[in-house]
Amino acid sequence: MTASLKSHSHGQTMVLTISNPEHRNALGPDIYAAGVEALNVAEGSAEVRSVVITGEGAHFCAGGDLQRLQANRQEAPAVQSQSIESLHNWIETIRSFPKPVVAAVEGSCAGAGFSLALACDLIVAAQNSVFVMAYSNLALSPDGGASWSLMQALPRATSLQLLMLGERIEPARLQQLGLINAVSAAGAALDDALALCERLNARAPNALASIKELVNEAPHASLHHQLGLERDHFVRNLFHANGGEGIAAFLGKRPAHYR
Repeated sequence: MTASLKSHSHGQTMVLTISNPEHRNALGPDIYAAGVEALNVAEGSAEVRSVVITGEGAHFCAGGDLQRLQANRQEAPAVQSQSIESLHNWIETIRSFPKPVVAAVEGSCAGAGFSLALACDLIVAAQNSVFVMAYSNLALSPDGGASWSLMQALPRATSLQLLMLGERIEPARLQQLGLINAVSAAGAALDDALALCERLNARAPNALASIKELVNEAPHASLHHQLGLERDHFVRNLFHANGGEGIAAFLGKRPAHYR
């Protein structure tokens, strides 16, 4: 079976499903390209307010396809370099995508699959899922932004422990560390992620886009620069039609209806 990325709509949420169940949804270049294309389409669609990334069947994603990696060792290094660039293009597209992206994790979430989940804005994981930065177990180093994502959220020693020892880690522990937003019952991660997206979809898309942009910028900005960005976004959102609707709804004690 050829690895692919399936797409369907659930209300105002686009669901992207990594489909390679025979290999625990291992990733490959076709999936990376499809992921970028899907998000580019979703960005321009007013019908899509959020995105969920999940895996087909029992697992989220086991990372890279080891058979393909072994075969690539017989090719010029540029072949593997280009493949990783394609993965990184997808990771950067997720991070800069102006709408919320939620990972719904069941089963195995390993290597580049873990990196992919960390690139999402929020993570919902089943209580029996297993996360592992498996790279060093194969004498490899991380890709997919794993080192960056972990160092944004965790102390250096904790990041090094996860990356160097390649230990399996339970979702409850990752929630304690602040890497996971919610732990679900086994088999319920996608349903809970979709419910979370329904809550996000009810909020003003322009405000959520501003929040994501501000949070992405904050680690690299001085306080003075960040204050300027917050001022500009606040003014822009206040004068947006949704700003007027939000204030009027609050004052009128009624639900807001954003567009």
